[in-house]
Amino acid sequence: MEQKFPLPPFSLEDAIEKIQKAEDAWNSKNPEKIAKAYAIDSAWRNRDTFVNGREDIINFLTKKWEKELNYKLKKEYWAHTSNRIAVRFEYEYQTKAGNWFRAYGNENWEFDENGLMTKRFASINDLEITEHERILK
Repeated sequence: MEQKFPLPPFSLEDAIEKIQKAEDAWNSKNPEKIAKAYAIDSAWRNRDTFVNGREDIINFLTKKWEKELNYKLKKEYWAHTSNRIAVRFEYEYQTKAGNWFRAYGNENWEFDENGLMTKRFASINDLEITEHERILK
């Protein structure tokens, strides 16, 4: 049985650890590695896109980082319950045309008893910035 520690029920320390592990994984930009933190049938809403299952997650992330170059993410604890965590995040990326953006958003996560994420709901807004306005390097 696959497990991703820490497991629910989450303490504050567990929630913060889970968030840091997610940030580190996403900053690796390795879709296969990232997908292992999600349940086989994990369901996402990412902006206007609905993603279901690990294969879709891998495809989604692969396409994401083909368009979002020089990606850097920072996640921050917002709240948690025994098996849910809410985070606030921001990330920066550059387009193929050379334009820089900072994305701001919130995510709501739900986990199964094995610590795998079963649901991820993300609301995200992008702001065009100059290279000099970057804060995540």
